[in-house]
Amino acid sequence: MPVVVFLVLMALLTFPSSPLSDGAATGDSRGSARPPVLAGPLRDRPLPGGGTARLSRCQVDEWPRPTARGDGERGRDPLLALGGWGYFDPGSKTPGRARFTVHAAVRVADRPLLLDAPVSRGRVTVDIHGPHGEGLRASAHGLTATVVDEARPDGPAKVPSSGRFRVAPGKPLLLDIDLPAGALCPGHTLHDVGRCSPTDTNDAANCPVVTLTVSDPAVRAHRAAVTGRSPAGVSERLVAISLEPAVSRT
Repeated sequence: MPVVVFLVLMALLTFPSSPLSDGAATGDSRGSARPPVLAGPLRDRPLPGGGTARLSRCQVDEWPRPTARGDGERGRDPLLALGGWGYFDPGSKTPGRARFTVHAAVRVADRPLLLDAPVSRGRVTVDIHGPHGEGLRASAHGLTATVVDEARPDGPAKVPSSGRFRVAPGKPLLLDIDLPAGALCPGHTLHDVGRCSPTDTNDAANCPVVTLTVSDPAVRAHRAAVTGRSPAGVSERLVAISLEPAVSRT
């Protein structure tokens, strides 16, 4: 039978009252073990499907919000909203492979946004930060988002004849991004990379923080048009963070 471990974000930036994980499913509340001590620094390496595994940052306790590349990354038009993430294993009798997928949506307020297909080809990043100062559990840069149809979420949406996907007010664009297994830091698997510690926690501080970024030149043009500013200093990157620390960065 398929195995599904799924975390859903309620109201954009909160965790569920009972996060699902391997430990929660089995009644084990001890939490996952600390990752192994690295013998030395790791090197970044290319991923088989494209992109780069940023293994040189494994176990580094980074701030979840990346350094801004221009104005607008904290704006809400357009907005990249996390919808959840989770592990899925179809099992031996069902076609497909085990995967860890981050779900998100691009939303706009009043003005439509057109994004070329494939969406943000080679310009998507996924970082998973462990709780309690554990540092990065996984980091993949240079990925591509898959647009999914709300009516048929199990497969990619059909690319419009125009070659562009339209994000309209009240009609968000749904995205799936699979985390490559090669982007996992030592001591983690696709099954446990999203696990809280302890696993039966109700406190978001005990759970990993997911950072997703999606870049596209159309985002810069949209922000400039909405704000009336020159595109020169405006960022083309959308940033979504599952839970941002409520403290100042020093």
